Amino acid sequence: MDIFYAIAELLAGLGAFLLGFKLLSDGMSKLANRGLKRLFAKTTDKPLVGVGVGAMSTAILQASGIVTVMVVGFVNANIMNLTQAAAVIMGSNIGTTITAQIAALQSIDIMKPLMLLTFVGAAMALFGKKDKVKTLGLALGGLGLVFIGMQFMQGSMDIFKESGVVTTALQSINNPFLLLLLGVLATAIVQSSSAITSIVISMAAAGLIIGNGGNSVLYVILGTNIGTCVTALISAIGASANAKRASLIHLMFNVFGAMFFMILLLCWRGFYEQTFVKWFAGLPGTQIAMFHTFFNVVCAMLFVPFIKVFVKLSTLLVKDKVAAKQTGFIDERLLKTPSIALAQINKEAKVMADHAFGNLSLAFDGFIELESDHFEKVNSITDEVEKLGNRMVDYLVKISAKNISIAEEETVNNMHHNINDILRINSFADNIVKYTEKSINENLVFSDDVKKQLAEMFTNIKELYTYSIKALFKADREIIRKVDEIEEKIDLNKKQLIEGHICRLNQGVCQPDSSGVFINLVSNLERAADHLTFIAHSTQK
Repeated sequence: MDIFYAIAELLAGLGAFLLGFKLLSDGMSKLANRGLKRLFAKTTDKPLVGVGVGAMSTAILQASGIVTVMVVGFVNANIMNLTQAAAVIMGSNIGTTITAQIAALQSIDIMKPLMLLTFVGAAMALFGKKDKVKTLGLALGGLGLVFIGMQFMQGSMDIFKESGVVTTALQSINNPFLLLLLGVLATAIVQSSSAITSIVISMAAAGLIIGNGGNSVLYVILGTNIGTCVTALISAIGASANAKRASLIHLMFNVFGAMFFMILLLCWRGFYEQTFVKWFAGLPGTQIAMFHTFFNVVCAMLFVPFIKVFVKLSTLLVKDKVAAKQTGFIDERLLKTPSIALAQINKEAKVMADHAFGNLSLAFDGFIELESDHFEKVNSITDEVEKLGNRMVDYLVKISAKNISIAEEETVNNMHHNINDILRINSFADNIVKYTEKSINENLVFSDDVKKQLAEMFTNIKELYTYSIKALFKADREIIRKVDEIEEKIDLNKKQLIEGHICRLNQGVCQPDSSGVFINLVSNLERAADHLTFIAHSTQK
């Protein structure tokens, strides 16, 4: 019965530990959202910079799995190349070791005071008035839960230590490769190397010996580093070839590093006792945590010079698909950092706007030439733009479901309006096709002078489009001033065209049957310009 209670206590502690890190990770992610965006923007082709970015971002988010999945998303969305991704992944392995260092604090008698962070965090979250205070409270409460979870796990280990069955079972597994496999499988199942490492640290702190002592416990730690790659491999399913390569680089880096240390530990049987046990005497948890950090730092130092080799090898193993299509800028993996996801959806909005405006141009040119060859193509593009709009709206809804700031909520609302504006521009292309079809069927004729005036109006609309897209990425008063100036020209174009048409009707020069088509066409063009102006002004809100 004691063993049953010990297992229940271990699972309860593990649950509190994982939930605590989830709250801590979510809170830190929200607090550092914009900072992380700037941090990832600093990833250059200098590997050491990428390693530093990976280490810092993982230390902030408290989860190497999240950072690695984000990196896969960045590669899939063409934000990073493989060389940059490899460096960040190597750095994330260093950053994640801070979790083991936190877990090792149970070797020092400060656990109970640190558990009070749960109360402090809860008070801040419940009674804080500012959003940042509440978020910080949840993060601190999460950290407190981590210590509570470790306290429970440590308590369960005391019971396991008294059980002859458990101690005998642990000591019977002394094959280095079986211990490595144990670490791999346990991490793959839990999906958290931090959790398994923390359990191992709790066992060590309680005096439970894995295998026959010596280097045995280190083989399990090596296995956890391989097992943590499962998360990234799963995230790469269905992604681009480059995203799969990024996941493969993560796996190769950890496997090669583990194999290197396996050989070292097998050849140097007294490695653990003669180094970490000696240096950190009486602190078994700290000994394991320090080895975990040492392992990842050494692997990064060894493999950073060979990043291009890893990239080349991944390219050879994962082939490009024939005629692979651009997957776009938005990616589910980027939802971990809403600020980056919003920046990406802005880029996707430009793609959507390019398609919609290109469709409008195609339809307008068809009207000027009174040709029907483009009808099918316009209809096809119209459908594509609508599908892209629906996809973007779904993505925005998912961003809204995240714990985002008020400023980001406003950005999401503005983007919803922008998508609607782009869809309206796209619908005008379909309208113009109908006007063209009516003109062809009813033999309506428009003079060269009228076509010239229409072309002048559309030239102004093209210029307006250029400035509106610039405004989408840069909130500049000079750009907005230019947008308003061009819109006034377009309004004047509309007025002159309609007044000229009415004058020609009175003179009997124009066909009365052409009025409906002509006035609707000019009105549609002017309304398209209005929606472009709305897009430009959305950045000023």
